[in-house]
Amino acid sequence: MHEHSESSHAETVAAQPNNPQEFWEGHYGQRDQIWSGNPNPLLVREAERLPAGRALDLGCGEGADAVWLATQGWQVTAVDVSSTALERGRAAAVRASVDELIDWQQHDLGESFPDAEFDLVSAQFLQSPIPLDRERILQKALDSLAPGGSLLIVGHAEFPPWSKMAHAGEPLPSAQEVLDSLHLDPRGWVTKLCSEEPRSVVGPDGNRVTLVDSVVMVTRATPSPA
Repeated sequence: MHEHSESSHAETVAAQPNNPQEFWEGHYGQRDQIWSGNPNPLLVREAERLPAGRALDLGCGEGADAVWLATQGWQVTAVDVSSTALERGRAAAVRASVDELIDWQQHDLGESFPDAEFDLVSAQFLQSPIPLDRERILQKALDSLAPGGSLLIVGHAEFPPWSKMAHAGEPLPSAQEVLDSLHLDPRGWVTKLCSEEPRSVVGPDGNRVTLVDSVVMVTRATPSPA
């Protein structure tokens, strides 16, 4: 649900248990490593502009983003429904000598959410072949932000050409649709990003293609001094 492996969803969509933990455990059980091990570039680009603080990584997968944030000095809460993914993330953090900066928590985000306040919430490709109440989860993410804190949402704006989900009949939301779904009061929020951004990748067939991601970043306004 997180870092990039451009063929990952296509490999698991054929058999879809509706239980999120069962589905994602099956997903991570396919191979010893599913994702690239590299942090998502849009997170890197935006987080490098922020002072390190408390970060929440939603759907952290095998932990590449959480580990990268910790190496930059962030105190990270990394959340996933899969215990296998969390174990791999913890091992990666140990190898990078940052495990003490990361709190690994298992949550089905449709059912539970970390109880803390954050300066950055990262939702990187929080999209799923099985039902996911993404709008409700993102509302919880907004509620968890401290004053001045930011929510960064990156998602697929179109299906990769090799994806088996491309013919499922459900369009992917544009950046504006994602922003609209947050139902923000403009008096309390600043929109920093709302755009579609191209990304060049090598697909599973070895050919290079351009994909388009939706990118939304909003920041909770800081109250004015009395």
